[in-house]
Amino acid sequence: MDAVMPRWEYLTTPLIVHNTTAILNNWGDQGWELVQVVQGPEGGLVAYLKRESAPDTSKENS
Repeated sequence: MDAVMPRWEYLTTPLIVHNTTAILNNWGDQGWELVQVVQGPEGGLVAYLKRESAPDTSKENS
């Protein structure tokens, strides 16, 4: 039996300091998990998020 490795999709989004909780809760409600927050190139904060992508069923039909 082959082990199926999960596939991930990633998202980056700027974080507005006075609204960080609402922004992260919104993405969390959509299934995104926070991976890291870093300072962006122009000084603001950027959140990196991931979630498991939908299975690729196109290979099953070939």
